[in-house]
Amino acid sequence: MTSDDIGRILYLVLLLMVVGVWVMRDFRRNLSQRLQQLAIWALIFIGVLAAIGLWSDIRSTVLPTQTVTAENRIETPLSADGHYYLTVGINGKPVRFVIDTGASAIVLSQKDAERIGIDTRQLAYIGQANTANGLVRTAPVRLDTVTLGPIQDHDVSAVVNAGQMDGSLLGMAYLSRFARVEINRGTLVLER
Repeated sequence: MTSDDIGRILYLVLLLMVVGVWVMRDFRRNLSQRLQQLAIWALIFIGVLAAIGLWSDIRSTVLPTQTVTAENRIETPLSADGHYYLTVGINGKPVRFVIDTGASAIVLSQKDAERIGIDTRQLAYIGQANTANGLVRTAPVRLDTVTLGPIQDHDVSAVVNAGQMDGSLLGMAYLSRFARVEINRGTLVLER
């Protein structure tokens, strides 16, 4: 136990003593109302302690994150919405992708393309893609660098979607670069 821990304990003991003396003095007035208030505060205190104790579980459920578990192995948990997400460095800027095995290419939204430095007004939207929302126009682009954890690829082809998209898609053209793509008990594993 460090001196900081001892100081914290002494502070808490003094605080509890002061609050306890005040509560005992105040209890004499209206016992049933005071007991009800004390029970409410006890439940709040227990709730805060439970939230602190479960914070890592809550955080991983609400904001699941990808991890590098080995030199060329990336794992990402299933998100609460039923999708797998990866944050990939595109030309040095982080872009959040949804893993989409139904997409054949890396598909950038207009917003993400502009954020990584692509002038979407100058693109030639000569391609087409069949999506759940129908046929959309696409523009082919080349990405200088694509970085996922320790893995870095250069001169990667992608497309920019001319339609409205909430986010970008990481399709099979990129996923097929991995020797192993596996979904196991709510975790997506990519391995080179």
